[in-house]
Amino acid sequence: MAMPAATTLLAWTRLLRAADLASQHCAATLRALGLPPPEWYDVLLAIERRGAQRPRDLQAMLGTEQYALSRLVDRMVKARLLTRVPCTEDARGYLLYLTIEGRAMRAAMWPIYAEAIETVLGARMEDEDCAALAQLLAPLAEPVSA
Repeated sequence: MAMPAATTLLAWTRLLRAADLASQHCAATLRALGLPPPEWYDVLLAIERRGAQRPRDLQAMLGTEQYALSRLVDRMVKARLLTRVPCTEDARGYLLYLTIEGRAMRAAMWPIYAEAIETVLGARMEDEDCAALAQLLAPLAEPVSA
């Protein structure tokens, strides 16, 4: 079993801590204004950009566990942000559509979410550093091959 180098462990720890703090800040900012969490925004945006989605495709796109996405979708349907429509190609499946309320919620969330992202990252790093960070993280944003 290969053991990670000390610098790898340091990078790992800081990556997880930064992601956790950023997520907490964004969620708290949205919650303070009575808006849903960032995960809802991600689902709304994905469906708005790509049209109706099957849950399994949405799951792959967002990198979310099936059980977590299922509960999230249930809450979003209950909130009338999404609708489920039976899939014509698969009697057991369904497609998720954005409702008018879902489109309005995504639009309402974006300025607040954008400001939180700016506070967490943009205001704390130079543009060149953000670009370098994005480039460094690119290989980590892809699934690990078997």
